[in-house]
Amino acid sequence: MKNYNVNQIEKNILQIDGFGNNPIWNNAAVLTDFVSPWDSITPDKIELRALWDLDHIFFLYKVYDGDIHIDKTDDTVESIAKSDRVEIFFRKDDLLNPYYCLEIDPEPRILDFIAYPDRQFDYDWKWPEKHLTAKSNKQKDFFTVEIAISIESLKNFNLIKGNKIEAGLYRAKYIQQSNLDYEPVWISWINPNTETPNFHIASSFGTLTLM
Repeated sequence: MKNYNVNQIEKNILQIDGFGNNPIWNNAAVLTDFVSPWDSITPDKIELRALWDLDHIFFLYKVYDGDIHIDKTDDTVESIAKSDRVEIFFRKDDLLNPYYCLEIDPEPRILDFIAYPDRQFDYDWKWPEKHLTAKSNKQKDFFTVEIAISIESLKNFNLIKGNKIEAGLYRAKYIQQSNLDYEPVWISWINPNTETPNFHIASSFGTLTLM
């Protein structure tokens, strides 16, 4: 399994605002090895940084994209699911029974749900209130999404084992086709080695190590 080391910072020194330009982020390793194994195109650059303190784990996605697509029909699951977004999934083990999904677009609208094997999704489930925060910012050539998740909630879901968290890191990019419809390109930190796009599989997860 691929691993990313999450460096520790002092408590209460990182307050997310969506811009991703706090110098504290310089303490984080930069993960850039995202792939799109089901498409011939090379995805635009994605940078993922993560840090943690005793209360929260923080994520920063910086996605280089000069043509962001957001479906603004409404704020339903369907609308968010048709928009460019970043995603983080968490699992307690490779049985994926259950696992927890966060999908966040550049607005930022949060699609959080619990999932079970064979793509059984419960969209009525929500991450505990006040234990998840996301903020974002859009620029001409990129967008940033900052996420703060409480350590307490991760422990309550049994998602931290020792100093390890098993997680999948993803991105959905929507591209307009010749018929004017938008179709997704699926981008993952880890190539799950599936014939068709599938993030909802054990082989798409890696580990985050709290240092």
